[in-house]
Amino acid sequence: MQTTFPRLLRDHAKRRPQGAAMREKEYGIWQSTSWADMAKLVEAIACGLHQAGLRRGEHMVVIGSNRPRLYATMLAAQSLGAIPVPLYQDAVGAECVFPINNAEVRFVVVEDQEQVDKMLEIREQCPQLAHIYFDDPRGLRNYDEPGLSALEELIGAGQAFAKVHPDLFGEQVELGQPDDVAAMFFTSGTTGRPKGVVHTHRTLIDRADVGARFDKLTADDEVLAYLPPAWIGQNIFSYAQWLVAGYVVNCPESSSTVTIDLKEVGPTYYLTSVMIRMEDASAPKRKLFHACMNLAKRVGPAKMDGKPLGFMDSLKYALGNALVYGPLRNSLGMSRVRVAYTAGEAIGPDLFSFHRNRGVCLPATRSRGAGRHGGRALRGGGNQAVGHGRNSGEVTGPA
Repeated sequence: MQTTFPRLLRDHAKRRPQGAAMREKEYGIWQSTSWADMAKLVEAIACGLHQAGLRRGEHMVVIGSNRPRLYATMLAAQSLGAIPVPLYQDAVGAECVFPINNAEVRFVVVEDQEQVDKMLEIREQCPQLAHIYFDDPRGLRNYDEPGLSALEELIGAGQAFAKVHPDLFGEQVELGQPDDVAAMFFTSGTTGRPKGVVHTHRTLIDRADVGARFDKLTADDEVLAYLPPAWIGQNIFSYAQWLVAGYVVNCPESSSTVTIDLKEVGPTYYLTSVMIRMEDASAPKRKLFHACMNLAKRVGPAKMDGKPLGFMDSLKYALGNALVYGPLRNSLGMSRVRVAYTAGEAIGPDLFSFHRNRGVCLPATRSRGAGRHGGRALRGGGNQAVGHGRNSGEVTGPA
């Protein structure tokens, strides 16, 4: 694709302006942001940053969880030709000093009070750090520090600037080229100083496009985003492929509410959770559960491979599917799993068999590169999920 991320955003906003681009769960309610609204938000942030002095080729640090405004901020920086540098939100302040100084960062956009405190803590060690913007104002009302302001204020200033200079944003986006640097990701630094890994729009979009076409990802799919945005894997799943395929990215309320929000954490957690809960069930339920699990282990592989089963095995498996496997898949949010990925390490045969023998189709689990938080990330079946459908305000099955 001969394009850039901001151009992809504008294309989605033009072709389906009212389609959902991102959803965020806040106070128990899913809030949707359309492609048109996302494009307007990106323009406002970009104009605000331009007015504040961010220029083409500069680096801008972004720290926080998966939040629509933080993704919009990355797009805004790229629209101006600046380079977003996402850092891990669980890193202590001292770990942020080297990347900020190494990239000569003047602008930082963070999520909340915790991240603001880190930036203020290290400010003396980063004398060039002039602008700190925060998305969530809770706990920051009485903070009075030079250069510290709310992202909401930046957006307001950008909207006013855009009215006076209506062509600036479009002109800046058109100046961007596929071979321009799109983002820089710092390694974990386990073997020494962290190293900044540079990616262009072309490299990220090309790999995202190849993966999307291989797995037939479309605008009808949805993704749960809760791994750190600073990890390149999460960035591919919930940023690059989001803009390439145009699917919906869902942001959970917090990492502690993921299972409540989308019932989608990962096979390791669910396997442990299911077995522990069953030990607390009544004796008849435990007996039925274990009988069905043993049946699935015996005939599940043949069933999933399309091999013929005997009449009694077929009947028993159908009953097991109605009484145990189906409800279990629905409870784990795996009713509509299509494609599964592992990132960082392959899932063991026990986990693979647990899900596949019970009707979760995992025909080609592919390994993706690891990062600081690689762990196990499944698309369509675990930490990263792709699928269809929403039910009663919640994303069902594969998010």
